Amino acid sequence: MTENKSDDLSEKIGANLPYLRRYARALTGSQERGDQYAMATLEAVLSDRDVFDTSISPKTALFKVFQPIWASSGAVFSDDDTGLQAKAQAHLAKLTTNTREALLLHTIEEFSFSEVGIIMDVSEDEARSLVDIAYDEMSSVLSGRVMIIEDEAIIAMDLEGIVSDMGHRVTGIARTESDALKLFNDETPDLILSDIQLADGSSGIDAVNRIMENAPEIPVIFITAFPERLLTGEGPEPAFLIPKPYQSDQVRSAVSQAMFFSSTETLKA
Repeated sequence: MTENKSDDLSEKIGANLPYLRRYARALTGSQERGDQYAMATLEAVLSDRDVFDTSISPKTALFKVFQPIWASSGAVFSDDDTGLQAKAQAHLAKLTTNTREALLLHTIEEFSFSEVGIIMDVSEDEARSLVDIAYDEMSSVLSGRVMIIEDEAIIAMDLEGIVSDMGHRVTGIARTESDALKLFNDETPDLILSDIQLADGSSGIDAVNRIMENAPEIPVIFITAFPERLLTGEGPEPAFLIPKPYQSDQVRSAVSQAMFFSSTETLKA
């Protein structure tokens, strides 16, 4: 492979690596575990560049390399898992194989059903069916209390409607960091759904960090117009991250996934 072609491949992988890492962390519920599988994907490409299919889009090609690595070793947790990871394993055991993967690929990563099929080596119709099954199964497995941190009233109401329609109960909506801390102290949620920038210039990240000092195992989903700013690989990152503007299916998928795991390591603003 010429140097120019090698540089071109590196650029294609580099541009899409943050999204692969996001996908891997959502599957595992852990930045550390997710990044291990993303790294294994890079190593697979470096050892055999032919596995990177240049006839399809670079993002699809990268995820296609990842998928068999995950399917062969990542889809099942270790027998040594304890606590929340053990509970997550018990929940996952009830789900149809490949449904979570298809749901995340289609909703969070915004692949078409055709692209999901290419990545997972199934037909487009089967990919569509897997997503439908995922919605049905995951909605019946878990429900709980959700706290929303969002300063825009219309968005907050929309998120509340989506979460409520899923069968969860919203404990309240906070517009600022101080509101979030008070709301958390009033009632401990099972999940936090948080914007990054809040009404008074405070940070949703700061609010979550302070909450997690006392409740580190609560899952957190961050919503931001600039997801790449939290996907640099240079420090702690959220395991669950959806972009603005979002689609309702993205919220539904992220909420369902996050309920399986403790969420993220503490982030730095």
